[in-house]
Amino acid sequence: MADRAVRRRRRALFLLFFLPGIAMSSWVTRTPNVRDQLGLSTGQMGLVLFGLSIGSMIGILCSGRFVSRFGTRPVIALGTLLIIAGTVVIGMGSAVRSAPLVTAGLCLFGAGMGGGEVAVNVDGADVERITGTAVLPTLHGCFSLGTVIGGSAGMAATAVAFPVHWHLTVVALVATGMLVHALRAVPAGIGISTAPSMPGPGPVPGQPSKPQVWKDRKLLLIGAIVLAMALAEGAANDWLPLLMVDGHGLDAAMGSLVFVGFAAAMTLGRFSGSFFLSRFGRAAVVRASAVSGAVGLLLVIFSDNAVVAATAVLFWGLGASLGFPVALSAAGDSGPDQTARVSLVAVIGYVAFLVGPPALGFLGDHYGLRSAMVVVLVFVAAAILIAPAADTRDRAAATVDLAQHTRPGTTPAEQHQGDRS
Repeated sequence: MADRAVRRRRRALFLLFFLPGIAMSSWVTRTPNVRDQLGLSTGQMGLVLFGLSIGSMIGILCSGRFVSRFGTRPVIALGTLLIIAGTVVIGMGSAVRSAPLVTAGLCLFGAGMGGGEVAVNVDGADVERITGTAVLPTLHGCFSLGTVIGGSAGMAATAVAFPVHWHLTVVALVATGMLVHALRAVPAGIGISTAPSMPGPGPVPGQPSKPQVWKDRKLLLIGAIVLAMALAEGAANDWLPLLMVDGHGLDAAMGSLVFVGFAAAMTLGRFSGSFFLSRFGRAAVVRASAVSGAVGLLLVIFSDNAVVAATAVLFWGLGASLGFPVALSAAGDSGPDQTARVSLVAVIGYVAFLVGPPALGFLGDHYGLRSAMVVVLVFVAAAILIAPAADTRDRAAATVDLAQHTRPGTTPAEQHQGDRS
């Protein structure tokens, strides 16, 4: 019964990752249409996307506290409902040609992503702990699969000039059905903190004090890896269609096709991630991912050949695919209080993913989108140097709870593989 419940829960998480992928790629592939309908410049579009940043910051800043107090299930439900509502409002704003209404929709969307997705990642990390296998790369792969399907539908809708508002309304209806189906399998109480917050200068004798995870240097380095790789993913999600249209002269439908290629590369990387992680370890996988992402960005930025740039997007997508989920797994294994650790790193990741890319619009308005992506390239190149921080196996073996379930010097995933063999 317990195994069946875990399997149902994992399938539900697959859907809950898949859903925001479809929603995000649906409006991302229509950004050239939305921009043209609103009559905005690149800089003005950056201001509209700033609504996403505001909503994201609200969701991100509230997410950890809400998960610790109420658990992951209600936070996932609220976040997903905000994503659905935001999708509808973005479509309405496009229909009436109202930039403030599109901005408000993006604000709702960002609040849902920033809050709900942190909670989903905490739940996914808990499933990893229970099963002893790498689950987060596959879960994030479902997000990328959602972007492929949503992006393909968006590309088709763009090609036939299907109205943006009707397109996004259909997406919202499909997402609502997925949420109702999936939420029933997510248990209540996951992520609720049992360590009381201690007022005053020190802990109360005889009671555990809550560890201050933000003081952990290695955890902060893991957070820096997430920041770089999530920024690479978020920059593509927000700007890639426009980057290919404005920076490389493609039409809107071809720009959407390049974005679908990026999403497909992300999906391939994430679904194959467990294979490479089991053979080469986290540090090597993160370093290889960062190298691939840097090469892809370098060619997209500096090549004047549209075919070369479009092909390089595949390297960009493969490179960005594993940094986020692998670093979250590393954060969960880096010490006690898994919820706090995963929440902190997830918050850093979603700040980069949702808040960073709109700022690139302001640079793009002054220097062009291709030049603005140099910022992303610098961060990804830095991730190559700090990749060893993702190897937290020794720390995981040292913690009390993992020591009860694993042999010294192994991770839960390695123990699971050893038991199978």
